[in-house]
Amino acid sequence: MLYQLHEMQRSFLNPLMQWADASAKLFSNPVSPFAHTPFSQRIAAGYELMYRLGKDYEKPAFGLTSTIINGKTVGIVERPVVSKPFCKLLHFKKDMSDTDFAALKQPTVLVVAPLSGHHATLLRDTVRALLPDQDVFITDWVDARMVPLSDGPFHLDDYIYYVQDFIRHLGPDVHVISVCQPTVPVLAAISLMATNKDAKLPKSMVMMGGPIDPRKSPTAVNDLAVEKPYSWFENTVIYAVPGNYPGFGRKVYPGFLQHAGFIAMNPGRHAQSHREFYQHLVRGDDDSAEAHRKFYDEYNAVLDMPAEYYLETIKTVFQETRLPKGTWEVGGQLVRPQDIESVALFTIEGELDDISGAGQTHAAHDLCSGIPAEKQQQFTAPKCGHYGIFSGRRWREIICPMIGEFIRKNA
Repeated sequence: MLYQLHEMQRSFLNPLMQWADASAKLFSNPVSPFAHTPFSQRIAAGYELMYRLGKDYEKPAFGLTSTIINGKTVGIVERPVVSKPFCKLLHFKKDMSDTDFAALKQPTVLVVAPLSGHHATLLRDTVRALLPDQDVFITDWVDARMVPLSDGPFHLDDYIYYVQDFIRHLGPDVHVISVCQPTVPVLAAISLMATNKDAKLPKSMVMMGGPIDPRKSPTAVNDLAVEKPYSWFENTVIYAVPGNYPGFGRKVYPGFLQHAGFIAMNPGRHAQSHREFYQHLVRGDDDSAEAHRKFYDEYNAVLDMPAEYYLETIKTVFQETRLPKGTWEVGGQLVRPQDIESVALFTIEGELDDISGAGQTHAAHDLCSGIPAEKQQQFTAPKCGHYGIFSGRRWREIICPMIGEFIRKNA
């Protein structure tokens, strides 16, 4: 019922938000006479703030149309190479001849994006920084409300099988980068491949800010997952998709609930950000206002997660911590990270990460005891929060070059 009420509210607010958007333009467009009246900037700023607080945010585009290679601009063509019901594997292909591209000798990189509420476009800055030196692919997860019931359920095991299929499609010379949530299923996927002596094992795996062992330095996110019983999540946050979407009837963890949780973690910070946005508009600080728009266009765009996948993640990863305990079975087979021997491992954490606490990602090194010491590396980014390890200045100037060097070293 909550999902239906949310849709009713969205339908009710839509005309009001369109009016607020039109009014903001009426009082800000220089060709409009209203833009030259007293207090027009304040009025326009108020209307735009109202519009952005109430509008519906759709999935943004990656918008990566070019990159710089050896001082020259090279076009980028975004195209799906594998399509599955719940995910598409996207390739950011350089717009050049096969001969010229082969001469670059760029390593193939699979970026496994989180399926934890936001779209894969949250990693736009991650991909942008990797493009000059790597041939980049990314998992683009599909909003569960857009997947018809006839396509069946999506379990945590299915996530692992998807990752394995993508690795095999790109392998065996692929390097895997997992950001946040997927560090756990990616480690499971590669562990199972190693146990089964799979010929398409990747060359390296980079794990960034993920809950490999959430018992270490637990954060508010970890506490919520363990303080509530499994039945609470099952009965409180799972709803059926309403009839106006292709996934009508599918049980999901709705994106709008996840978004509310994101906001609740730092309400004061978000309130201050919106106040500053209003002040930027009043002062005519267009650059700062545009930076705010871009951030919240991405942050507020959320997707629904399949209920079975979400609930199994809560139980397996956080409540029972099966991976670090060595009790996790996938398809009847035990997940054994200690069987990985040839895949290099690089773990990255943020010193100020309030989502995946200190030591949670680095715990992968203890689990992967079969990897030689010379093929292991870890780094804790100073003064860096969760999002800072894969976007922003520190990512571009410090972390991304380290990953590039690690990949070349283990190619």
